[in-house]
Amino acid sequence: MAAAVVDAVRSLIAPLTRTRVFRRVIGPVFLPPVERRVAWLSRGRVQVSALLVPSLVLHTVGAKSGEPRDVPLMYTPDGSGRAIVAGTNFAGARHPAWTANLLAHPDAAITVRGRRMPVRATPVADAERDAVWARIEAQWPGYRNYERESGRTVRLFRLQPVRAQA
Repeated sequence: MAAAVVDAVRSLIAPLTRTRVFRRVIGPVFLPPVERRVAWLSRGRVQVSALLVPSLVLHTVGAKSGEPRDVPLMYTPDGSGRAIVAGTNFAGARHPAWTANLLAHPDAAITVRGRRMPVRATPVADAERDAVWARIEAQWPGYRNYERESGRTVRLFRLQPVRAQA
């Protein structure tokens, strides 16, 4: 039943996410504070974006500050136990900060459905980009348009779970 509700919500919301008003206002301006507020109220148990797409929270270290950083992200399973994340930044002209964090500190962690696990981030090679985008768009049609509209090459990463060091 819950999966059917999530699927219904996603099918209603998907067309909205392809609009200019979502890319310019709802996504980058409205969604992050709502996401933070709901996470705070639910003590991290509820993620608004998870109603729209498979989502995780990425836990990184700031590339410049060295401080811990958390960001909710959409992800696509790659079929081999890894998550794919795309630095679309709602089609903005700049790369999101979390992508610089992963480039500087590829050892990170993710929380998916309340379970935290260490991961190692690897940028997707140029030769694999089209295949990875096809996989992402099988989950979320039209998502690559964010890259086209941003005027930049979106950074794509695979997040590979790793064993915690004892």
